Amino acid sequence: MLRWLVAVLSHSCLVPRAASMFYAVRKGRRTGVYRTWAECQEQVNKFPSASFKKFATEKDAWAFVRAGLPGPQQPQQQQPEPAEAFGPPAVTQENGSQRKDPELNTMCCSTCKRPYEQSTNEEQIAKRVKHDEVHSACSIPTVSEDKFSYMGDFAVVYTDGCCSGNGRNRARAGIGVYWGPGHPLNTSERLPGRQTNQRAEIHAACKAIEQAKSQNIKKLIIYTDSKFTINGITSWVDNWKTNGWRTSSGGSVINKEDFERLDNLVKDIEIQWMHIPGHAGFQGNEEADRLAREGACKPQC
Repeated sequence: MLRWLVAVLSHSCLVPRAASMFYAVRKGRRTGVYRTWAECQEQVNKFPSASFKKFATEKDAWAFVRAGLPGPQQPQQQQPEPAEAFGPPAVTQENGSQRKDPELNTMCCSTCKRPYEQSTNEEQIAKRVKHDEVHSACSIPTVSEDKFSYMGDFAVVYTDGCCSGNGRNRARAGIGVYWGPGHPLNTSERLPGRQTNQRAEIHAACKAIEQAKSQNIKKLIIYTDSKFTINGITSWVDNWKTNGWRTSSGGSVINKEDFERLDNLVKDIEIQWMHIPGHAGFQGNEEADRLAREGACKPQC
């Protein structure tokens, strides 16, 4: 009983505790449905191309597992563990709220996420990102001797862009790249050129890829809260190039130069694009956002 109370108190300040969650492992050391994150983590940590997801119901969890099995059999269900065995998700909240920097919030805050640039038909379509989204954030990256965090054999990085006064004459935009606590490659820079939020998001991803290549990283997971960036590079860019950088409605692609740069950078490196909700308490995203806001306050080169 005492052990259970200690576990509850230790996690209550970090992350809201989900009730009765089921962790489905479709591809890992041992497939199945687990009642604790600790068990799930044992099956997927450093396992190449692991596939797993968290569900609220056991039925949905087994449906996810069966979808990846070659035959009709399903693995034997694991026995539930006591409540204290529940582990935290991959990233945790800081005191239950987003981290704030009082001096920087006056310059750039979450409101600068509102897009101001002209929308294209593609941008207005609510396409579902092809890659796994937030459920992949429940994996805790493992820090290796080279100080990079890994999920399987993929290095992990968080990127974000920020712009205060988005679309106005005195707009200030910055980019943030977060590799981990105190990592030497963590980046906070002012965005060069046109100051917009969407450009900042794209350039933050570009910076992360350039850094990864400089470290001879061949596989990279990029977490970003910009579906515009993800959809642009994974779904829209090929059509834009085929149409002479014209949208489906015939208009010019506003961020052509930015996506051309990103499109060139994604060559010769395997990237998994992961969407993560912004300002939702995910530490990596919050840190990237903080770095971006700091960058927006720097002078423009």
